[in-house]
Parts: sequence; C-alpha cells; structure tokens
Amino acid sequence: MRAFSVVLAAALLLTTACGTTNSASSGGDCPNGKVRFGVEPYEDPEKLKPAYEVLAKALTSKLGCEVELQVVDDYAAEVLAMRNDKLEIAQFGPLGYVFAAQKAGAEPMVSFADGSGKLTSYTAGIWVAKDSPAQKIEDLAGKSLALSSVGSASGDALPRYGLKKHDVGGVKLDYAGGHPEAMLSLVNGKVDAAEINSQTLATARSAGTFDESRFRQVWKSEPIPNDPITVRGDLDPAFKDKVRKALLELETADVEKVGAFLDVTPPGPLVQVGNDTYKVLFDLATTLGLKEEDV
Repeated sequence: MRAFSVVLAAALLLTTACGTTNSASSGGDCPNGKVRFGVEPYEDPEKLKPAYEVLAKALTSKLGCEVELQVVDDYAAEVLAMRNDKLEIAQFGPLGYVFAAQKAGAEPMVSFADGSGKLTSYTAGIWVAKDSPAQKIEDLAGKSLALSSVGSASGDALPRYGLKKHDVGGVKLDYAGGHPEAMLSLVNGKVDAAEINSQTLATARSAGTFDESRFRQVWKSEPIPNDPITVRGDLDPAFKDKVRKALLELETADVEKVGAFLDVTPPGPLVQVGNDTYKVLFDLATTLGLKEEDV
C-alpha cells in the first residue's frame, strides 16, 4: 500500500507437469510454463498458506499447469505485480480489485459461494470497548480509530465513508497494518475504536481471540460481495476460459479452507462473477475520490 514496493513472500511451488510454451498468447496452454497465483495477506500469511495450498494444488490438477502461489506484501504490491506481468491469477479484496481492473487489466473470474451456491458477502464494522461512552458512529468525533491498511474495502474505505456520511470529524486514524492488527489495537486498549469486519470477527470467534462481551459495535456497512479471483486481462482468451472453467470445477473441499477465512458458512463452491458484481466498489472509489496512490 503506502509505497509500491513488491515483496513476494514465501513462494510455494506445487509440482505438477505443465504445458510447453513460453508465450503469454499460447491458446489454452500455460503462459511462461506455469501459472503464478497472487494472494494479499488479509490474514496472517502463515495461517493463509495451508488453506491456499489446498486450492492451488486442486487448481494445478484441473489446469494441468504448475501453480506457483505467491503471498504478496500488500494490496498495492499485488496490483503492481499483475501490471508488470508477474501474476497470471490473483485474489484481490473488492476495493483492491477496482484498482487492479483499472491499472492492471484484471478480470474477475469467480468468487466464493455458500452451500446453496449463492455468492457470499461480508460487512465492515467499527467497534468500541463495552465501557466506552460511544454508542454510535457520531460519538467517535475526536477519538482514535484503528484501521486495517490503506486500500482495504472493509478496513479502510468503508469505515472512512461511514465517517464522512455521518459527518464525523476530528477522528484520529491509525493504520495498524492488517485486520487482525486493528482488532488487537482495540483489545489492547491502544485506540478508542477499531474496524473489525465480519470475516475477521468470525475467525477471531473460532480462535477464541476476541471476547465480544467486552466490546460493542457502533457501525456496520451494507454487505460487500466477497473477494474475486481474477485473471490478467492481456492473456489469451482461450487460456482465460480454461482458468475460469478450472476454477468453477473445483470441489467445495478444495476451497472451503480459504472460504473459512472469508466467513463462508456453510461452505460452497466458487461461482462466476463479473464487473457488475463489484459496481458498488467502483462507485465507492469514485465517491471518496480514491486514486491509485491511495492503495
């Protein structure tokens, strides 16, 4: 986010034979001999990796291509990596996708459905301590608020939009570096309030790291469609079709570990999405006047 430096951490190579080609315009074959799949660390990377290993291994089998999983440094690094042709596939947060579409030509393929096959969503939220005098978002004027990281839909843009919509001034914004870190800032009493989205809340509930009885939610956003898995737009149409088909053919068991981090309950398959699915995020970026340097 802040700087556009790319730190591609912990590349995990999943060994399966791949098609023979060195060209990105090679029909349905593997561009450059493999498929590089980027994920930004919306949770602790050490927790995310095992879940994405399962998905990537299944995708390797479906594509017949070696899938190289790359956990990137942040939203901006992931956009930059795709723009510089260093990723073929990437999962973006919904707002990160807006900039990936605009700056890197990312095209949405699929997102995460529940057990009935319905596209899932999540909500942004702002929480305070139970003994805080703040009862509603307007009461945060002059208070400190921990946000996740610049460019996050639920951890940055939507809470700031909520403050703007309710004309709340003088709030001291503290970017904690991630969703879990923002929550911990509140738990440890370092800030008056913190963004905690429904996905982070579900994970914390499961891990027993957040005692809801000690805190209170003072604001919640409208539902946000879940993260899209995208493909780089300049790749051959036949290859993009192959990726879409492979993703849609994955079993629920192949994606449910990832879905657990995204509050997908009960778990289901991946479902097709398009630009229209994320129109609310494009509108949000326009309303807030967000630019590439803001992520």
